[in-house]
Amino acid sequence: MLRKIGFLILFIISFSFMIYYGKETFYIDQKASTEMSHDYHFALITEEVGNEYWRLIEKGAKQAAEENDVYLEYIGPKLADDEERLETFDRMIAADVDGIIVKGMNDERFPQLVKKAKDRKIPVATIDTDNPTSNRDFYVGTDNFQAGYLAGRTLIKETEGKQKIAVIIGLKEAQNQLDRLAGFEKAIEDVDRMELIGVSESRITEVGAADGTYQLLKNHGNITAFFGVSALDGIGIVQAIEEINPTSRPYVLAFDLLPETLSLIENDKIQATVAQYPQEMGQQAVEQMVQWYQNQQPDSIQHTETGIIKQEDILNGEIIPKEEQ
Repeated sequence: MLRKIGFLILFIISFSFMIYYGKETFYIDQKASTEMSHDYHFALITEEVGNEYWRLIEKGAKQAAEENDVYLEYIGPKLADDEERLETFDRMIAADVDGIIVKGMNDERFPQLVKKAKDRKIPVATIDTDNPTSNRDFYVGTDNFQAGYLAGRTLIKETEGKQKIAVIIGLKEAQNQLDRLAGFEKAIEDVDRMELIGVSESRITEVGAADGTYQLLKNHGNITAFFGVSALDGIGIVQAIEEINPTSRPYVLAFDLLPETLSLIENDKIQATVAQYPQEMGQQAVEQMVQWYQNQQPDSIQHTETGIIKQEDILNGEIIPKEEQ
């Protein structure tokens, strides 16, 4: 009897392994077949896979991929994690993809991985955030210093009197956000009525932005304006303001065009946002990578559009086309 039970257990284990590895083999074969049916295989390495902003980059990239016979792999950490992003970059090099599109990083390993990719004849494009010293092939995205400068000039234009300003920044080590903050500071530095009194980090979460705003308001009850440097910061700033409910509401300047941000602008809880166009970034990055393979060397820096969106630019949660304004 014990022997029969032993044989039964062994059979179940063997069968389970057969099913598992059979599925894995099928998946690998299916993926290889998918790749072989396209001219190119590009990897788009995201900051975090579920982030709404990066989903817009993915949307533009996939549109261009479909139009140019490219198999596009959208891959990266579930939550912002530099270590995992670097590991993913290394894995895509080992997978011998035809091109890598990735957010530029300040980490010293990033240029090493760019070199490793290029040694294997894999072109590398940075997107959203650049690292020009890494020897990447080209950058597609916002001129982040100019975007921050535009935010500062907007705050000057849209406010009167002495302004005590607080900033919520997504990640203090993220170069794109440091560039935005530097541009913002440059814009207000010679205006006597503008004073930057505090900077807090949100870690790219609404909760983090709300917590940072709450602490800043608690420590500086005279704040008259907030600038949220990354996409979720403006939303978190509003949450904290509504919780504290100060007697006079600060002016709120956000970043990006997330649907909730546009809704908050329509309801006069955010006064303006800096618009950048991530879908355009994704589309352009894929198109330029294809051109690289067609021996049409892309320009090393390709800045996409930026602008300011206010209440009069929005109707029912949608940006009104310029020709209708």
